[in-house]
Amino acid sequence: MVKGSQPGRAAPATDDLKGRIVSFMGGASTEITPSEENRLPELKSVLPAGTAVFVAHTPTASFAQVIHAALAVRRAGFLATPHIAVRRVPNSQMLRAALAELRAGGVEDILLIAGDAPRPVGEFSGTLDVLESRILEESGITRIGIAGHPEGHSAVASALLWEALEAKQAFAARAGISMYIVTQFGLNGGAFRLWARELVRRRIHLPVRVGIAGPAPIAKLVHFAIQCGIGASMRALMRSLSAAAQSSDLAGTSRRTAFLCIRRRSGHGAVDAESSRRRLRYRRHSRAIQDTGLRRDAESPMRYPIDQG
Repeated sequence: MVKGSQPGRAAPATDDLKGRIVSFMGGASTEITPSEENRLPELKSVLPAGTAVFVAHTPTASFAQVIHAALAVRRAGFLATPHIAVRRVPNSQMLRAALAELRAGGVEDILLIAGDAPRPVGEFSGTLDVLESRILEESGITRIGIAGHPEGHSAVASALLWEALEAKQAFAARAGISMYIVTQFGLNGGAFRLWARELVRRRIHLPVRVGIAGPAPIAKLVHFAIQCGIGASMRALMRSLSAAAQSSDLAGTSRRTAFLCIRRRSGHGAVDAESSRRRLRYRRHSRAIQDTGLRRDAESPMRYPIDQG
């Protein structure tokens, strides 16, 4: 637990860190899948109105289901941000219609990603195809999130990832659209710091929303890490587990608690009811941090890799 400052003394640096974490969590977002739409009433009980809620395009969901869920999220009082996985969009007409439906329902944000489909189902093979089509500019969507990969991508060369970010930033400047980067979740702070330095070196100034993690079992974390292809985080996790195994104080915690990403890229496998319950548990932890000012104890561990996101 973080201790408060003593009267008459300057607040220690840890107090400033506590305030920064509380403030940080106040702007955090979360994510649901289309199949979890029926859990929105439960979500309303733990998150304040206006919280950003992303809607993932999971492999078992259709494009129409993503749009339907996003509209339900908006009606529930949240800031809905559906994943638009362009390789899974059937055609430009359906994309125009979906964006118009979103705008009519009060949705103004989208997360534009390629998606992990091995072959595009329609005419779009990547996000730049959609950006260059002017469909987004004509749709009235005002904010666009794009993907960031601090630990790289298993199917795309690093140089191409950086070229894509530069091209998307240039598009946002030309079109006058607000754009930001949403990263994969990760556990390796070093990888994120190197990536952030490269952003600066390449003069990519888009805001970045960092994918961090909440409580989850080790097995679930490893499952997501493998599917997301975050090798550096996997290595960091294995080192942490090895160190924890040598400490009786940490061993129990390592068995109970790992990490679950706030944000995952679309197409990383359907989320079962068990992981859905764990995400609700994370959301309650997040709300508790905002409400209590980071009062945590050994029986209620929280982990924030201050690396995204």
